[in-house]
Amino acid sequence: MAKKNRHALVLAGGRGTRFWPRSRTKTPKQLLPFLGENSLLQETIERLRPAVPEGHLWVLTSEELRDAVRKQLPGVPAEQIIAEPAQRNTAPCLGLAAKIIHDLDENAVLGIFPADHHIEKPAAFRKLLAPAFAAAERGKLATIGIEPRWPETGYGYLQFPKGTGAGSMASFPLKRFREKPDLKTAKKFLASGNFFWNAGMFFWRADQFLGAMRSYMPKTAALLASLPNTKDKQFKAQLAKTYPKAENVSVDFGIMEKAAAENMVEGVPAGDIGWNDLGSWNAIYELLPRDAKGNSSKSQTLLHGSTGCYVEAGGKMVAVVGLDNLIVVDTPDALLIVHRDQAQRVGEVVKLLEHHGHHHLL
Repeated sequence: MAKKNRHALVLAGGRGTRFWPRSRTKTPKQLLPFLGENSLLQETIERLRPAVPEGHLWVLTSEELRDAVRKQLPGVPAEQIIAEPAQRNTAPCLGLAAKIIHDLDENAVLGIFPADHHIEKPAAFRKLLAPAFAAAERGKLATIGIEPRWPETGYGYLQFPKGTGAGSMASFPLKRFREKPDLKTAKKFLASGNFFWNAGMFFWRADQFLGAMRSYMPKTAALLASLPNTKDKQFKAQLAKTYPKAENVSVDFGIMEKAAAENMVEGVPAGDIGWNDLGSWNAIYELLPRDAKGNSSKSQTLLHGSTGCYVEAGGKMVAVVGLDNLIVVDTPDALLIVHRDQAQRVGEVVKLLEHHGHHHLL
């Protein structure tokens, strides 16, 4: 297989609930600018553009977001922005994308990338793609592991062989996918040196992934196989009827964990690429410039006797007096105030709003 068969698929269908009140159903996290003028999705596309042949960028999103994605990405052909007819987690949607792209390029090799990550060193990141794509071209399901910088309990981990070195620019057989650990286990993972964060980036031949689905998720594989060719006029109508019947399963649980147990998965251990999954408002705070008291603001603020705060309130003057480590985000119809240590819980607010019927705020 040649490099001309490499494709990049960007996953852009999530809701980004932990970035409420800015992230909403129709304008989720990946469509918003947080660290510059471009949205996270636009930054992802530009980061990947040099890594694949012209015309080989794809985006996987939802029906609800498809028009907004098209508007943000005029350089990506409309037919290469795939919309899931219903939300069915990552395994079915990646199977759908593999089927569509395989119909057009039977030798397609896919790289899968979340739309909402920040990578400070894009050139270093692109160097990692060569060994990952190469592993996929050899028939492996491949992934990239991020060298852990602290004992994180919010990420899954990839278990590499003992002695694996970060930044070695090679792929290694993965022993296991490990679920999000408790703090004690995370500390052990960090100390071992061969556990890396699972960043959710994957690489595989389209036909290889569809074969893995037949082995590990036969029901969903059969549904996808029943669809006509992507170019067929009946494809869209049949997809709308068939796809909602697919299993609601993540690719990690449905495919990768099982494939790793059969020595089908290889991983590339990344060195320092400046990766951040931007999982909460606190992650934004950590990446932005701060003053001598650790405060960061995108608004006009008066921070008096306060430290470690982040304020974003449009053109409004915000005064914070005698408070520490707060995140304040104001929008025309909602105000969020949360302790930075609790920023991961903002998604719970969205669930409460749903429960109480405040759908106009979602």
